Amino acid sequence: MKVIVDKDRCIASGQCVLAAAEVFDQDDDGIVEVLLENPAAAHYEDVRQAAAICPAAVIRLEEP
Repeated sequence: MKVIVDKDRCIASGQCVLAAAEVFDQDDDGIVEVLLENPAAAHYEDVRQAAAICPAAVIRLEEP
């Protein structure tokens, strides 16, 4: 899995961090930061949840 985000459209809600803190963080302005672009399989469910609940739909997942 590869995690791709559109930082320009991020509204800084922080839902991604709440769902998958090992994979996502926020910068000083609250904009999403990807900590693990290719997370381990153990994080897949949390990352999928983060993508699903993102209110701005800025998280895209590329899965094999």
